[in-house]
Amino acid sequence: MQRESEMSRRDLFTDERRLFEELCKTEWLNAGFRNVKKNKGSPGVDGVTIAEFEAHLDEELDRLKAELESWAYKPSPVRRVEIPKPGGKGIRLLGVPTVRDRVVHATLKLLLEPIFEPLFSDNSYGFRPDRNQAQAVEAAREIVAGGKPYVVDIDLSKFFDRIHHDRLIARLGQTIPDKRILRLVGMILRSGIMANGLVTPSTEGAVQGSPLSPLLSNIVLDELDKELERRGLEFCRFADDCNIFVRSLKAAERVMSSISAYIENRLKLVVNQEKSQVARSDRVKFLGMTIVGDTIAISHKALQRAMAKVKELTPRGTHLTLEKSIEQINSWYVGWAGYFAMTYYPAQLHKIEAHIRRRLRSRLVDQQKSRRNLYRKLIKRGVSRRQAAKTVFSNKGRWALSNTFAVNRAYLVRWFIGEKGQAIRSNRKLRHWFDVSQWIRLA
Repeated sequence: MQRESEMSRRDLFTDERRLFEELCKTEWLNAGFRNVKKNKGSPGVDGVTIAEFEAHLDEELDRLKAELESWAYKPSPVRRVEIPKPGGKGIRLLGVPTVRDRVVHATLKLLLEPIFEPLFSDNSYGFRPDRNQAQAVEAAREIVAGGKPYVVDIDLSKFFDRIHHDRLIARLGQTIPDKRILRLVGMILRSGIMANGLVTPSTEGAVQGSPLSPLLSNIVLDELDKELERRGLEFCRFADDCNIFVRSLKAAERVMSSISAYIENRLKLVVNQEKSQVARSDRVKFLGMTIVGDTIAISHKALQRAMAKVKELTPRGTHLTLEKSIEQINSWYVGWAGYFAMTYYPAQLHKIEAHIRRRLRSRLVDQQKSRRNLYRKLIKRGVSRRQAAKTVFSNKGRWALSNTFAVNRAYLVRWFIGEKGQAIRSNRKLRHWFDVSQWIRLA
């Protein structure tokens, strides 16, 4: 039954009228809503939440179906949301469509993805089923290890905001003969943006926040993929992050010049010359990682951001209990370490883990309020009187004390772990990860 369903979805584009009719079926709209619900998200300009939409689901989907069939459907403007970029370098503009619009977007994605997926390049890894960042980084490592250490790192400036509508519709039309689908996609792209109560027409770009936009971005950049393949270049692309690998610096500079011209003249996109670069792989950051020889390491910038995040989660003078602080650290670090476990250097993760423990030891030192209380605490935790006195009654501050032999002896790694076994575990899929939730043993 599932195989028949997949075959029918692949065959949708063979009938010019069938694709739009499938979109208007309640079963497909229901499937679209389930994906919207799974992805969660906040309400759009109408203020209707997913829960409120679901409370009247049958009625809402019937109305949506009728509007689509009669072409009374009109997408609402998206609600503008500004998200600060990492490191405080500017903002990222996102858009939140209404729930009913997201249902249409998600349903379109369900119908269009099986058609386009077989056409995409094997070198494209972003926003695709069964593909992820780890596969992209591993593919890049294999190319470098194969003798192409120079990287053409191309950064597209505000890619989603600059997608050319007419080119995108024309690209869709090469595969989708149903003009009604093309018309609907055009309406979605031009639905407008609402910010501070004012609606601005959208003449270019695709909304970051729409379930459909990732697929549309791959359709746009598939043209770049095909051009790179035509030229016989080896590359890895994840969304708009594209690295091309060559054997020499001279070849890399030549490729940078010609491909940049192709992107700007043919695709009508803008290459960010400040962020784009030609360099050896160990000088280039790709999806937070760096290829060093035939190995993968966490990039220096990603490590810096992790250290800054640890500091943010363990501030001085916080009102939070130690348990709550650990809970917040765990919430962030398990996900962070799960992603960066692709590193070939576990010591990089050890460094972050050690920094977390030191920050917490510093807090434990500070909680003692007085040197005498800290002295008694260290003795209670097994430190000799001589060593405790030597450490505590020095002129060192809390941060220096947190890295002394005595404080480390009092609060060993196993103290943070408690009774639950090893903090650092090996896993064939995740080379190394650390579950901070296992720390929970408090004096």
